[in-house]
Amino acid sequence: MITFQCEHCGKKIEAPDAAGGKWGKCPGCKGKVYVPGSQQADEELRLAPLDSEEERRKAKLIAEEVRLREDILGETEAPEEGTGVKKGPAAAKPGALSEAELTTMIIGYLRQMADGELERAEQTAMTIIPSGGKVVGILERIALSQIPEPELADIPQQVLSGLIKGLRSKLR
Repeated sequence: MITFQCEHCGKKIEAPDAAGGKWGKCPGCKGKVYVPGSQQADEELRLAPLDSEEERRKAKLIAEEVRLREDILGETEAPEEGTGVKKGPAAAKPGALSEAELTTMIIGYLRQMADGELERAEQTAMTIIPSGGKVVGILERIALSQIPEPELADIPQQVLSGLIKGLRSKLR
């Protein structure tokens, strides 16, 4: 038997050895959990060396994606029909997102976190954090809502509350 804890609610879970290396649902919170492979105590886990060049390349790509996303979100004027050229300079500044845009991005962040898409979630967080006060208001509305947003309905309330608290802590 493989014994491990749910990463969402902390419940102790026992799974048969055959389930090792597979995904399942926690019987407590119904969150998606990875069942670790069973390894004998004398078995050594061999790891590949970290490729620092690959890590630098990934960091550069992430930084470029964040910069492009900020540029795109900062643009408020549509390109002229058929030309792809903007009519004038972009007027929006970081933090000038509408409440609807922020709500969509916050829901996206919470979904990404729940799905374990941590890099994408971090990028989304970097885009919404400059809107501080607006974000807090939207998070409070989501947290106090009796009917969850459809995109978040399958996330257990305890997990969702933890994700909301985590995002709020990034705003400080």
